[in-house]
Amino acid sequence: MRTEINIDANMLTWAVSRAGFDLAEFTEKVPNLEKWINGEKKPTVKQLEAFSKKVHLPFGYLFLHEPPIENIPIPFFRTNGNQDEKVSLNVYDTILLIQQRQDWLRDYLKDNEFENLPFVGKYKGNTNVTAIVNDIRKTLGLSENWASQLGTWEEAQNHLVEIIEDKGIITVFNGVVENNGYRKIPVDECRGFVLVDDIAPFMFINNADSKSAQMFTIVHELAHIWTGHSAGFDFRKLQPADDPIEILCDQVAAEFLVPEKTFNEKWINNPNIRSASRYFKVSEIVIARRALDTGKLTKTEFFEFYNEYLNREFRKKENQPSGGNFYATTRKRLSVTFASHINNAVKTGQLLYRDAYKLTSLKGDTFQTFFSKHI
Repeated sequence: MRTEINIDANMLTWAVSRAGFDLAEFTEKVPNLEKWINGEKKPTVKQLEAFSKKVHLPFGYLFLHEPPIENIPIPFFRTNGNQDEKVSLNVYDTILLIQQRQDWLRDYLKDNEFENLPFVGKYKGNTNVTAIVNDIRKTLGLSENWASQLGTWEEAQNHLVEIIEDKGIITVFNGVVENNGYRKIPVDECRGFVLVDDIAPFMFINNADSKSAQMFTIVHELAHIWTGHSAGFDFRKLQPADDPIEILCDQVAAEFLVPEKTFNEKWINNPNIRSASRYFKVSEIVIARRALDTGKLTKTEFFEFYNEYLNREFRKKENQPSGGNFYATTRKRLSVTFASHINNAVKTGQLLYRDAYKLTSLKGDTFQTFFSKHI
């Protein structure tokens, strides 16, 4: 016997709009939807479950009398404006996913008597860029020109992330929601975000961004941890939002990656963006931004270079083969440190497999293979 359910039509139209779909186009994919909205037919439980999956909505939400308030738990800064409480569903779901992982990890670390991280919020209320940069370097055990001693920017990034994770900062790289390749997170919408916590800080870096440009996002997020402010940002054209904390974190990232004194010395001898990029192991865009900040490029020159660079990078991506190793990608999507804590918790009986599947977005044989062969 088919059990048909009464559902408020407003909840159906809200669910479609929330997912970013056009109602008229979406009803073509779900023919019964128009009849449900008009009251001509009632959906079954099975039909509603299928509908909720299509609109990426928890099934139970459909039975509410009115749409819930869904504000993101952190300020999200836009380059073209101030902070915003609304982001796309893909960004929203990703922030909530990382928050759930952070909640679990915080409890797990406290239960196992891990200590709070002394650098989190250490410079809250302090705007001394030099002091913050020096303390980050000291904490990570890096010299001022550490990156110039490594062969490539890939080596520099891997080295930096390894040290960051070793200090207890979970660093996640992903460009989609969980493992869903159809739910992409555009770089212009979200370059990254950071959830600051005394014992389990999480950083999210959009892996769809150019690899060398990710370095700036990583250090920008480190600055947020040191100053004690959670935030997300789009960083369009690598420009910060008009907010004091964003501007401060931007300045810290610039000085950490491209120290002004060394940059000036290199530029006098060879005023070349590509050469400086190779030396400091950051993208040419970051060098161009530093040149703009220090008066070596005008805004017009910077934006001309920025557009030319993006076109060049786009052509490179078009010629690159798609795909990749799933398990290598998963290591970056989860973070090796977070995955190690999950693995230990499961082995010691502190975490059920069911909950581990949910926290890692993996299950069954895929979960077992990842944790037995790739951690």
